[in-house]
Amino acid sequence: MVEVELKVEVKDPQRLEQLLKSLGARFEGEVQQLDIYYSAPHRDFKLTDEALRLRRSSHRGLATEECYLTYKGPKLDALSKSREELTVRVEGWEEAQSLLQSLGFIEVGRVSKLRRGYRLADFVLSLDQVEGLGNFLEVETRAEGGYDQILEQAFELLKKLGFNQHEVIRESYLELLCCSREKRLRTGGA
Repeated sequence: MVEVELKVEVKDPQRLEQLLKSLGARFEGEVQQLDIYYSAPHRDFKLTDEALRLRRSSHRGLATEECYLTYKGPKLDALSKSREELTVRVEGWEEAQSLLQSLGFIEVGRVSKLRRGYRLADFVLSLDQVEGLGNFLEVETRAEGGYDQILEQAFELLKKLGFNQHEVIRESYLELLCCSREKRLRTGGA
């Protein structure tokens, strides 16, 4: 299964939410997410453009928590974050971490975010407030086989929301956090 995904930085999240509602997007809830990314003992995911992520999602207003383990393959094109994605639900957060560590996987970073989810037609629109980075919008859907037409539709939706193709960010939140940290270190910031 291919995850077709576009991400942009958002300067005014409230205005964007109003625009989403005016286009008929349905609010699906708010979730606090913690993502732990791992490196593999047998290959360097940074070099192969892959990712292994363990995610814990706590639904706001509900006493529910879900955990998922996700593999993301290399990006498939130069314009988006589209890539193969395989996800399995796991029952135990701590047990999943222990299992990965026992197999030689090493934690390389964490990303914490508050996600407000919307749905518009076949697209999931996530307004993310990422700790240490700021506000972003992810437009995503899934495709089996060819995804060119779906990617074109995603770009059209992004345009309706006031963004253009040149604003698309291909880096993951983890990559952005690492770049931000490295930049602060180079410039002498805390």
